[in-house]
Amino acid sequence: MQKTGTFDGMPGSELRHDPVQRRWVIVASERGRRPVEFSRASSVREGGVGRCPFCVGNEGLTPKEIARYGSGPGGDWKVRVVPNKFPALRVEGELRRSAAGQYDRMSGVGAHEVIIETPDHGREMADLPVEHLALVLRAYRDRIVDLRNDTRLKYILVFKNSGLDAGASLPHAHSQVMATPVTPRTVVMELVAAREHYRLKERCIFCDIMEAEHEAGSRVVLMDAHFTTHCPYASRFPFEMVVYPRRHMADYVRCDDELLMHLARHLKEVLRRMNKALNNPGFNMVLHTAPSVNGAPLRSSYWDTLEADWHWHFEILPRISNVAGFEWGTGFYINPTPPEDAAAFMRQVDL
Repeated sequence: MQKTGTFDGMPGSELRHDPVQRRWVIVASERGRRPVEFSRASSVREGGVGRCPFCVGNEGLTPKEIARYGSGPGGDWKVRVVPNKFPALRVEGELRRSAAGQYDRMSGVGAHEVIIETPDHGREMADLPVEHLALVLRAYRDRIVDLRNDTRLKYILVFKNSGLDAGASLPHAHSQVMATPVTPRTVVMELVAAREHYRLKERCIFCDIMEAEHEAGSRVVLMDAHFTTHCPYASRFPFEMVVYPRRHMADYVRCDDELLMHLARHLKEVLRRMNKALNNPGFNMVLHTAPSVNGAPLRSSYWDTLEADWHWHFEILPRISNVAGFEWGTGFYINPTPPEDAAAFMRQVDL
C-alpha cells in the first residue's frame, strides 16, 4: 500500500488533483514536523545568542543561504534568502505524473524558500526603513527571476504570514516563496477574468478598477504618483486591501530598483496605517504576478493577451475575523465591515 505523502513509494511531497473542485492539493507529511516557536519566550536570548534560527548570529541554524542583501565589511546582512528547512515542495527530483485510479497526481517538485526580512528579532516589516524594505522587495523580484529558469515550474508565489493567526510558525519577520509545477486555480480564475475582459473591451480590468476606485474615492486607502491601495468593492474580509502599480505592468519583475523604492515607501505607510488602526493584527500578504515559462511571462495561444490584460498586485488580508462553516460550504464570505468604512478609518489614522 502506498504511504501517504509519497510518490511511487519514495518519501516526500506529492500533488493530488481534486476532479470535482478542479484544484491541486499538496500532501506534505514532513511539514508536520515543523517546530512551532511563536512564543516570544521561546526565543529569549541567552548569552547574547537566541534560539531563533533567523536571528543574526544563528545563520548556521538555517540551510545554506541562497542570497543575502546589504552585506557590510564584517559580513553583516539586512536580508537573507534560505531554503525552507521543512519544504512543502522540493527542487530536487524529477517531475513525474501518473494516475491513481480515477485521480491524477504529480511528484512534489517545486521550490520553497524563506526570505528573512531583518536580522532584528523584534522588528516587523512596517518598522523597517524604506531603504531596507526596498531590499526585501528586491529579493522578491530576484527570486522570481531566478526560479523562472527552472522549466518545470509554472507559477511562483511570494507571500507573507505575519502572526500566529495568519499561519506563521516563527515570530521573526519573514516572507516565503513557493514555486509550483502548475498554475494555482485562484490565479487561473483571475487570469481568465482578465483575458475575457480584455477581449470584450480591449482594456485591462485592473486599470478599469483603479480608475473607478479613484473616481469614487470612498474605498481608497492611499494613493500616490506610483501606487494605489484600496479596499476592494467586494471585500471578503474586514480591512482587506489590494495594492496596484498605477502604470500598467503585467509582471512584477519589470520593477526596477527606483520603482521598488517607491513601492517600499507606499507599502510601509499602508502597513503602518493598518497596524495603528487595528492594533498590530496578524495578516497575510500575497503577490500575484504573471505566470511564466523559461524565464519570461507565459506566452501561448491561450494567454495571448497577457501583457495587455494582466496587472500584478499585492493582496493584504488582516486576520481579524474567522472563516467558518458558511464560508467553507458555499464560497460566500460574510464581511461585517463595509470596505468604505474600513478605508475611511485607515485614511483618518494619525501617523
